[in-house]
Amino acid sequence: MNLEGITKIYKLKNEEIVALDNISVNFLKGKFYAIMGHSGSGKSTLIKIMGLMDKPTKGKYTIGNINVLDLNDDELSLMRMKHLGFIFQEFFLEDNLKAYENVMIPMLINKDIKKEDRYNKAIELLKMVGLEQRINHFPKELSGGEKQRIAIARSLANDPEIILADEPTGNLDEENEKLIFLYLKKLSNEGKCVIVVSHSEVIKEYADVVLKIQKGKLVS
Repeated sequence: MNLEGITKIYKLKNEEIVALDNISVNFLKGKFYAIMGHSGSGKSTLIKIMGLMDKPTKGKYTIGNINVLDLNDDELSLMRMKHLGFIFQEFFLEDNLKAYENVMIPMLINKDIKKEDRYNKAIELLKMVGLEQRINHFPKELSGGEKQRIAIARSLANDPEIILADEPTGNLDEENEKLIFLYLKKLSNEGKCVIVVSHSEVIKEYADVVLKIQKGKLVS
């Protein structure tokens, strides 16, 4: 994943607000990246652009050899499905679905995963995050840390090479925060590119690279 000169400008009446100012960075597989910055610094805008949920005003963004800014909506959806896994602060689990069913959700639009293989793949992923005893539990029956581990398993459903996490430990206690960072570190060690937006100073103990954003600019 490579960003070159990514700039995002919002127009508000007669005023231009620069949310991102000429961001250039190359993200590599097998690395754990932390993106840090105060509220309003631009980090949330950046991760939305990296997640193909927003487009920059100017710049170039490539995944592999593909400039994703040239893709149409259908092509962007396919790119998200195949290459990106998402983890959010609020978990976003379906309350009426069991743990394994939540993990299966991204597989439903992936034609490369056969219907009869979805269940076993979901169980394997839940085992990987230590939740083999919770596969039939609903979200309301689980702790915050367990919910986030399900969300990690779900992010891996289509075996993406890039994991984007937006404040994944924001609702967790210190013990579970460290556990989640350990799982994310493990994924990077296994070859995934893991990119995490976080306010937590604890992430510095796990990240290979810490990027700081200030007023829309990359300062380190």
